[in-house]
Amino acid sequence: MNPIIKNILAVVLGWFAGSIINMGLIQAGNTIFPIEGIDPNDMEALAAVMPTLPNEHFIFPLLAHALGTLAGATIAYYFAATHKMKFAIAIGSLFLLGGIAVNYMLPGPTWFAVADIALAYIPMALIGAKLAQSFSKK
Repeated sequence: MNPIIKNILAVVLGWFAGSIINMGLIQAGNTIFPIEGIDPNDMEALAAVMPTLPNEHFIFPLLAHALGTLAGATIAYYFAATHKMKFAIAIGSLFLLGGIAVNYMLPGPTWFAVADIALAYIPMALIGAKLAQSFSKK
């Protein structure tokens, strides 16, 4: 397969798989820690209530962002034909941009925003790349 096509597919596959994991964990969090009286799909209602939520409501979003990025970067690195680390970091950067947007639209506690932005994206992309690198050597 043409390396350019393979690299494009690696990024698309990594982004898609990471997004599915992200959304699955967000949905699981909404099931395990429901916000009483709030539709989790109503962004305005969520934005209004986010600053008042206890910390347990932020566990699954942090896990979702970190594990979605980890999986996406791992997949992108593993399937890319060339420049594997760059594609893993690209996935981390895509998810980082999404995380910044979500933290802006749904402002939560400062600790969550800092942990989310600092730990859930680029570090997870680097770990995902190292994980895929170890798979590739076997």
